[in-house]
Amino acid sequence: MNKTSTLTAQQRTDQIKSFQAELEILKDTDVVSLTAEQNEKIAKYHQNLLSNYSLEFDIDTTKNEKQLSLGMKIVSFLAALGLAFSIFFLFLQFWGDFKESTQVFILISTPTVLVFFTYYLSNKQNKDYYTKIAALLTFTTFVLNISMIAQIFNITPSPNASLIFSLFAFLLAYALNTRLLLGIGIIFFSFFLSAKVGVWGGAYWINFSNHPENFFPVALILFLLSFINHSKYTNFDVVYRYFSMFLFFLPVLILSNNGSISYINLAEDSIEGFYQVIGFAFSAFAIYIGIKKGLSEVTNMGNVFFVIFLYTKFFNWWWNWMPKYIFFLIIGISAVFILMILKRVRSELLKGKRENLL
Repeated sequence: MNKTSTLTAQQRTDQIKSFQAELEILKDTDVVSLTAEQNEKIAKYHQNLLSNYSLEFDIDTTKNEKQLSLGMKIVSFLAALGLAFSIFFLFLQFWGDFKESTQVFILISTPTVLVFFTYYLSNKQNKDYYTKIAALLTFTTFVLNISMIAQIFNITPSPNASLIFSLFAFLLAYALNTRLLLGIGIIFFSFFLSAKVGVWGGAYWINFSNHPENFFPVALILFLLSFINHSKYTNFDVVYRYFSMFLFFLPVLILSNNGSISYINLAEDSIEGFYQVIGFAFSAFAIYIGIKKGLSEVTNMGNVFFVIFLYTKFFNWWWNWMPKYIFFLIIGISAVFILMILKRVRSELLKGKRENLL
């Protein structure tokens, strides 16, 4: 099945439904008036288009269908998760009973068969949910393949395995338009690159998390990747931005409270103060740029981490000595103050849009 065509068909269907709803409102308010012939032509055109999309692609044409599709996505995810754990524990239970040659054959053949099975399902109509289950199982068996073969032949563990896992996850994600596998690929890529940065910094690779700054290059790369054209894929750019901001702000938050684990050779208080300023400045900038550019995920992450940075400071300053009712009163007042600021920013943006329209 053509994933690009499926995505385009769903977007087109949503546009038609929005147009039909707006047209009814315009008719009711006497803003526009169409003849019976024009109404019939528009309705017939849309009906034929939606009928063709429904027959050719697995799309949702009503709100109820969308809700059902969401439930099916959740169920398919749980099915994939359950089957993946089942395969893992199956290998674990009976693995020692097989000869070494049999073990190697099983490890190589299982993901290979599942790859072809996933490809077969991807070319069948209305098999998206089954395809994604098969894809996750394929990835699981591939990870088991690499891990078990490394144990059989006593290969020294290294971060390179995470790179292999991430590349395979990315391949499946882009081939099948699957955000779950994209997220898994990003996680493994983050482990790999942060471990490499830790090695370049003089540490053993498995201790990469001892210095949170190791994640900054990953965050930067993911943020830049989000601006590559992903129009053929469902919200891949949003996934990249969520992960990039999380991998930037979380280390900043940790370092703002524990400067002793930083690479920076300064006093601990100075390091913590530096990262506190970075956290507040970048989260506030994320809120601004997200609102300005219409990137809701950037605004949301900026809001979340700005509040976390603020409340963390409140906790460090006042929790140990201030009466708890006063502490939570300050929390509530500060939340209202933030709400007032965001409302003011929103009003200014709406005012600018109105002026542009006039």
